[in-house]
Amino acid sequence: MSPDSAPSDTTPTDAESACFEAGIKFGSLYHQFAGTPISPESVSSLTTAMEQSIENQPHCSDVTVDVRTNELETALADSSADYTELTGRFLEVEIVVDYEGCEVVTRMEMQDGYPLMRLESVRS
Repeated sequence: MSPDSAPSDTTPTDAESACFEAGIKFGSLYHQFAGTPISPESVSSLTTAMEQSIENQPHCSDVTVDVRTNELETALADSSADYTELTGRFLEVEIVVDYEGCEVVTRMEMQDGYPLMRLESVRS
């Protein structure tokens, strides 16, 4: 592409910035907590810690973390320990970002055996 045909404005839109912020929040949540020991007794305190930790970040208006307790119990039934490592297969997460009046809703849930993170909606 020649310099003459390049777009003149490369400043991200508010919607693009909101989507970027949501991606940062998901990266933080997943990589900060993956590997954390989890048991049925610690689910409530761990989900609260995850939600509050990510909600501290700029532009984050809401975080909901649900642990798939049936999946957790199945993993523990096959284990000699009374806890396991937190991985994406145990989580369903919704993160809402509000950047300059643009609201982005994102979600992570299992899809075809993989914890898929996706953009649900962008509203101005």
